[in-house]
Amino acid sequence: MSLNDTFALIALMLGVVTFAAILSGAFKRHLAFRERKLELAARHAAEQAAQYATQNATLEARVRVLERIATGADALGSRDLAAEIEALRH
Repeated sequence: MSLNDTFALIALMLGVVTFAAILSGAFKRHLAFRERKLELAARHAAEQAAQYATQNATLEARVRVLERIATGADALGSRDLAAEIEALRH
């Protein structure tokens, strides 16, 4: 093997190592991007779940009042029932 062949082999090896380092860096950036994207999606899903829970609690309270109206179970506390009906309007 001549000196020129040795230098060519060293240059080729350095090129391969450099190319691998560049690919590795690009892959790491791609993984970081996907991780950030998943974090944002999880945060958005958690916010929606909290909104749904709040809306569900409100709807359950409204249904309880409507059930009392429909069954007439609250005949003695009609003032409280009227106040709850007014609160539902707001």
